Amino acid sequence: MSVVVREVSKWFGAFRALDRVSLEVGRGELVALLGPSGSGKTTLLRVIAGLEAPDAGQIVIEGKDTTRQPARERGIGFVFQHYALFRHLTVFENVAFGLRVRPRGQRPSEPALRRRVAELLATVQLDGLADRYPAQLSGGQRQRVALARALAIEPRVLLLDEPFGALDAGVRRELRQWVRELLHELHLTALLVTHDQEEALEIADRLAILRAGRIEQVGAPREIYDQPANAFVCEFLGQTYRWPGAGTPTAAATEAPVAYVRPHELHLSREPAAGALAAEVRAVRLVGPQVRVQLALATPAAPLVEAHLTREQYAALALAAGERVYARPLRLYRFATNGVTRGPWR
Repeated sequence: MSVVVREVSKWFGAFRALDRVSLEVGRGELVALLGPSGSGKTTLLRVIAGLEAPDAGQIVIEGKDTTRQPARERGIGFVFQHYALFRHLTVFENVAFGLRVRPRGQRPSEPALRRRVAELLATVQLDGLADRYPAQLSGGQRQRVALARALAIEPRVLLLDEPFGALDAGVRRELRQWVRELLHELHLTALLVTHDQEEALEIADRLAILRAGRIEQVGAPREIYDQPANAFVCEFLGQTYRWPGAGTPTAAATEAPVAYVRPHELHLSREPAAGALAAEVRAVRLVGPQVRVQLALATPAAPLVEAHLTREQYAALALAAGERVYARPLRLYRFATNGVTRGPWR
């Protein structure tokens, strides 16, 4: 099912949580909502679900205006960060809950309900655990139960609000890829709120970057990462550093543009080269397969920057703290200070 958000605004007292937000999510598409705290991500999810009423704008699901439709009639499944499972109910009854509370005429028979729950538990790889209680499950298993419960009502749209946030890193990586494959297998339309940029870049079909209740950019993960619309998106998505000497004013901007470099796009050498800046190695840290080299650029008021090297690149340079090196951006992301994009360029 498609979801269309049209010029939606939402206020909480004097605080504007959403400011004329528009977004389209196609059938079977997974869109991740990213942004700093307070940017409006969860509010947008709750407005789509019908848990909050917008002050202006429309929510359209599969061509039907659902803006004033009660949440229970929208056919939307919601998965929360902290599972929201009923502790006194077994896994089976947690999953069956949404089916049991349907109006009598829409409620499945007991045999049909049991078949549906058994199918869902098999789908989320929890068959055999139907009689356990939430306290007897791991975090990853509880999140699978929450997902099965959301799927039990056969939702048209699935909304996920930080669904992996309470899990440790290893389980989180495993579960998010599994959820991605499951959503594609079921061809479900889904929106995911997350603070984890790696998570969004890995599993989403498209990203929507929010700031202060507005959408700054929407696009495929690679598109937004490689072609950020403005300096905010560039700084927010992935690690970046401001690079000195971005350039001089142009006809498009009366002030000199600012430029950013990403750590993995910073080339280091022992010898000076065109476009390179001298720097002093301050620290070297081994992080798994990556070597992170902290540098102090030899320019006035230049910040510390970090270059990310492979182990092979680091071995070839054999750098140590206190030594001089030359840093050259392989790619710069340059923006005019008035917000007009001027890059990236190589």
